[in-house]
Amino acid sequence: MSKFWSKVVHGLTPYTPGEQPKSNNLIKLNTNENPYGPGPKVIAAVQKYTNDTLRLYPDPNSQELKESIAKYFKIKSNHIFIGNGSDEVLAIAFQALFKHNQPILFPDITYSFYPVYCKLFDIDFKTIPLSDSFEILLNDYLIPNGGIIFPNPNAPTGIPLSLKLIEAFLEKNNDSVVIVDEAYVDFGTESVICLIEKYNNLLVTHSFSKSRSLAGLRLGYAIGHPDLIEALIRVKDSFNSYPVDRLGLIAGIESFKDDLYFKNTCQKVIHTKLNFIEKLCTLNFSVLPSGANFVFAKHTSVDGKMIVNKLRDHGIVVRRFDNPIRISSYVRFTIGSDKEMDLVLETLKLILST
Repeated sequence: MSKFWSKVVHGLTPYTPGEQPKSNNLIKLNTNENPYGPGPKVIAAVQKYTNDTLRLYPDPNSQELKESIAKYFKIKSNHIFIGNGSDEVLAIAFQALFKHNQPILFPDITYSFYPVYCKLFDIDFKTIPLSDSFEILLNDYLIPNGGIIFPNPNAPTGIPLSLKLIEAFLEKNNDSVVIVDEAYVDFGTESVICLIEKYNNLLVTHSFSKSRSLAGLRLGYAIGHPDLIEALIRVKDSFNSYPVDRLGLIAGIESFKDDLYFKNTCQKVIHTKLNFIEKLCTLNFSVLPSGANFVFAKHTSVDGKMIVNKLRDHGIVVRRFDNPIRISSYVRFTIGSDKEMDLVLETLKLILST
């Protein structure tokens, strides 16, 4: 530790991202990236605008992208906030909406960036245990709080909550902000964006990294009541007025224009996932319900750590979590192409037979 560090740095335990292997010979199924690249129209647009205009700053308001998103969801553009990846959008939301006297609430097993943000921004928090079957029990959140956040579907479990359940909860919790992190929603989970005009305390965050295949460009957005969006803008403009670059904005706009490609790739991932789950069960895996582009599973008799290590020996990278202990036996498989998942299944058969 350096004597030059700020006081807050000494107490930080940073988020640990999934490994980004240096070798190109590995099948990478550990960070929930889309196996299918951006649509041809997106790539063509980025190539077209890779020119002299890069010397100019991007639009600080990302207005054209806001208009594209607004048109897609049939809402007004002042309901939308754009950021440099949904992680940045979430970080800004934590600063803008969660610094209150009461602790914020989120699941004890969830996206591990949430407690990191709380430590960084000095936000008090309380974790709410998942059920024995790893489900979010929203009624357990009906206690005094300074805000609530949960992913839908949850991560790393992949278990979704229904629109009906979330709306019933919003009816009861109307005095604090509720953020629903929908990073994986397009792979089989109901979105709650349709509720934002009805509930002025609801903020929904989305990512371009997963279903829109743009993890390499860093682009995300939030949708909510204009009062919530104004708070995000105030924080953003007090930190970085130009968070999204020109090429990112172009890619995002074209992504929303090419809806057919977007929907086709999502359906391909969902189809592959369902087939993979069915075959995984025949290998004596217990698989949690998944509304995401990954599955969370454990073998009935073989340790998860051994499975991860053996798969790595065969050139397949998946992910496992040591903390908390009750999920340490589970393996998270990102859904890749049909060919990749077939190879995973064949390799698992080999591993489990030796």
